[in-house]
Amino acid sequence: MTKEFSNQAEVYMGLETLWQALSKDLTVVIPKVIPNVVKDVKVIEGDGGIGVSPVSYQKEKISVLDEFTHEIGLQVIEGGYLNQGFSYYKTSFQLSAIGENKTLVKVKISYDCGPDMEESTLPMKTSESALSFLRCLETFLLNDA
Repeated sequence: MTKEFSNQAEVYMGLETLWQALSKDLTVVIPKVIPNVVKDVKVIEGDGGIGVSPVSYQKEKISVLDEFTHEIGLQVIEGGYLNQGFSYYKTSFQLSAIGENKTLVKVKISYDCGPDMEESTLPMKTSESALSFLRCLETFLLNDA
């Protein structure tokens, strides 16, 4: 049974700028924003839209890319969390404008624990890491981009 953990944050940036960075420019932006965590991102298949890209020590597939609702979902398909006992692990970001230069980002972690795995705090930690990434992305886009 798939479980979920959700969190949210306000980012002081317009929706379209943030959406561009999280969806269309994701493969270029991630190594620049968190170079201590992600060395590089390579698009293995497709054009960087719904497809496969390895991120640091695991491969993730963009499983949701909805331009209308501004939602992107990254599902682990190899290594990483799957090697830690999860049978399914997906991080989703949904963006909503709450002002001209302010966006609400909802982060949802969806996961299935493997049969021999005890309940984990990892989804909460992933959510916190995703929010930390958003803060780094916000700083990068406001100062360096």
